[in-house]
Amino acid sequence: MPLIIVTGLPTSGKSTRAKQLHDFFAERIAANTASTTSTPKYRLHLISDQTQGIQRAVYDLSPAELPAHVRSANASEKDARAALYGAVKRVLSPRDIVILDGLNYIKGWRYQLFCEAKNMRTPSAVLQIGCTVDRARSVNEARLKRREAVATSAAAENTNNDDANDGDDDNEEPYAPANWDNLVFRYEEPNPMTRWDSPLFTLIWEDDAAQARDVFAKIWDVVAGEARKVVRPNQSTVQRDKDPGGDYLYVLERETQDVVKRILEKQSPQGGDEIILPRNPGGSTGGDDGEGERLVVELPMKRVLLPELQRHRRAFVALNRGGIGLEAVGKLAAARLRESFVGYLNDVFGKDD
Repeated sequence: MPLIIVTGLPTSGKSTRAKQLHDFFAERIAANTASTTSTPKYRLHLISDQTQGIQRAVYDLSPAELPAHVRSANASEKDARAALYGAVKRVLSPRDIVILDGLNYIKGWRYQLFCEAKNMRTPSAVLQIGCTVDRARSVNEARLKRREAVATSAAAENTNNDDANDGDDDNEEPYAPANWDNLVFRYEEPNPMTRWDSPLFTLIWEDDAAQARDVFAKIWDVVAGEARKVVRPNQSTVQRDKDPGGDYLYVLERETQDVVKRILEKQSPQGGDEIILPRNPGGSTGGDDGEGERLVVELPMKRVLLPELQRHRRAFVALNRGGIGLEAVGKLAAARLRESFVGYLNDVFGKDD
C-alpha cells in the first residue's frame, strides 16, 4: 500500500504532524472496518528515527566534530538511511500504509523511496512541513536549554515548558547547533514538478487541527481513496525476474563458454579444422537440424589453445555488455549470441591467417 514521506527542516514539527496523520489514518481504517464488519483492509505503520533507535548525532557532519575524510565518507548517515530503507521495505506491501517520518532532505533519497514504492505497484506521496528557519531554530534552542536544565537539576524534569510551544513531545532530542545549521544548509526542497516528489502536500506551522485534517483527508483520497491511481512499474524500477534461463549477462557468459568448450573438444592437433556447432543452445550437430541451424568455426592452420580462445571470448563479452537489461533472453537471444560469437571468431582467425 502507499508510502507517505514526511519531510521538512529539522525541528519543524514533522514528528507531531506524522503522529497526527497516523491517528487520522487509524480512525479512517477503523471506520471502514466497522462499516464492513470484516478484518481491516489496511495495516498502518509509522517508521521514524525514534522507532529505529537512530540518534540524531549520526547526521552531525560539522567540521568541528569530524575530520574531513570522515565527513566525506558519511558512513554513519548512510547506515541510518539503510536502516530506515530496510524497515520500509520490510512492511511495504499491498495491505500496508507506511508513514516515514524523518528529515528525508535529500532528493536522491526520496527518489529511491519512490522507486521502491513503484516497484511494489503502490502509490507514494510527500508531505512537506513548512516552517521558517527562525521558528525551527528557536525550537531547537528551547530543547537545548531544556536538556541543560535537566542535566543540572533533577527538579527541572517536572518543569512545564509550555512557553517553548515547539509543537513536539518533551522527549524529543535537540540537534547540536552546528549539526542543525548544517542540515538546514543541505536541505533540498521537494519539487512538485518531479514525479518522485508528487503528489506534494504541505502543512505549515500555523495550520490548525481543522486545516491539518483537511490535508490528511486529501492524502487519504490520493493513496487509498477514489483518486488513487494505478501504478505500473517501469524498466528502471522493476526487479529482475529469477528466470532459470538467467539474465542477459549470464546468457552471454554461458553461450560463449559453451562455444569455447566445443571447439577445444573437436579440433585436431594440427589445426585448420572446420568446427560445426549447433546454433540453438543444447542442440546437436546431427543432420536433423538442417544446414541453416548449424554454425561453422574456421580455425587457423594451427592448434588454438585455451588461453587464446578465452582471450577472444573476454574481448567479445566486453564488446557486448551493452545489452544488459534486454528482456529477450530466451533461446532466440542465446542463438543469436552464439551466431555472433562464431562470426567474431571467424573474423579474428581470418585476420591471423
